[in-house]
Amino acid sequence: VQLQASGGGLVQAGGSLRLSCVASGRTFSAYAMSWFRQAPGKEREFVGGITSYGGRTAYADSVKGRFTISRDNAKNTVYLQMNSLKPEDTAVYYCAANRFGTIVEIAEEKYEYWGQGTQVTVSS
Repeated sequence: VQLQASGGGLVQAGGSLRLSCVASGRTFSAYAMSWFRQAPGKEREFVGGITSYGGRTAYADSVKGRFTISRDNAKNTVYLQMNSLKPEDTAVYYCAANRFGTIVEIAEEKYEYWGQGTQVTVSS
């Protein structure tokens, strides 16, 4: 599985962005998908995830109520809608795939495939 993330950019605090991650291959629907982020000088952290058919989602406390993850298996794409952005959301955002599709894992070592990252910068 190859993952291609896009949609990052520069936005003012309070604004919105939608990230997309397109996967290659015919087995996308079997994978749980998640977004992680890494800010400068910090470790990569879990942001949100969704099970293979979208029945379950999970979010980091820091983004609950502001970010929404969704997927379109027909388009091999997972999305991260980010609203009410804050300067502390500034990071490189990565999508990741886990072949155990019924569970949203928060540990990055559980994910076999990673996208290249897309930069999100929120100005104050």
